[in-house]
Amino acid sequence: MIDLIAALQPLVVGAVLISSARVKLLNRHARAAAQRTALARLIGQHRALPAYRLLGGVELTLGALLLLLPAPRLAAVAATALAVGFLGYLGYARRAAPASSCGCLSSRPTPVAGRSLVRAALLVAAAGLAALLPGAWPDALASRPWAGGAVLLAEAAAVVALSPELDAAWLLPLRRLRARLTNPLRGGSGLPLLATVQQVQLSDSYRRVASLLRSDVREHWDDGEWRFVGHAARYQGRPATAVFAVPLIDPEPAAVRVAVVDDATGQTVLALAGAGRPAGPRLDVVPA
Repeated sequence: MIDLIAALQPLVVGAVLISSARVKLLNRHARAAAQRTALARLIGQHRALPAYRLLGGVELTLGALLLLLPAPRLAAVAATALAVGFLGYLGYARRAAPASSCGCLSSRPTPVAGRSLVRAALLVAAAGLAALLPGAWPDALASRPWAGGAVLLAEAAAVVALSPELDAAWLLPLRRLRARLTNPLRGGSGLPLLATVQQVQLSDSYRRVASLLRSDVREHWDDGEWRFVGHAARYQGRPATAVFAVPLIDPEPAAVRVAVVDDATGQTVLALAGAGRPAGPRLDVVPA
């Protein structure tokens, strides 16, 4: 079984690298995306975009080589080294620039999370296995199609689940479905949504952005000790999403925070916290 898994790793790693390269090479907002990453802090703002593009070129080259038949073993070794570099870079970004964007599989601003680090470690293991036990993935799939398909499906699901920047494609729809199938006036904490909405509407944060709002509550979800409530908004003539962060254990309106996110770019254009309150959660919002 290990031979089958190893033979399929060039396909998995190659697909991930090409997907990552696509974001860096084809994104119309690559300059802004590069500036949001930790590259700007690590090597300087002027060098961030060239480094971002260069990394995309390296990813595309290695990804294409890994998909060749048979995949060169040297490409798997190089991919392993690149994945180790990714892991180290993400660890640096999380420690030195926690507000920076990952810049991995999406141009959507997504800070480095624990899941990002686990995904990078998984890529190291996959590329290392491909280098140690090289094989032709078409032959492996042809000889054991069901087992090979199950391995690929499991690894693809793991990559998606470990990618915070892809949450908008699957996690957000699941949250909406859960909201439709359950009592819309109650969240997972048992605190009625109506009470949360009232707390929001009494807050200074709400009053300061009320003129920007264009809808009632569109979605809500709980994360730890916080509830997030989203509204459609408009900021400087552009469609946006306003997301209020409300502590589940603090009923005071002053505890409410709000972030307004540009729907087109995913950038936070306005962030407000209750006066005299701690910073609370970082509002890394993916607009619907």
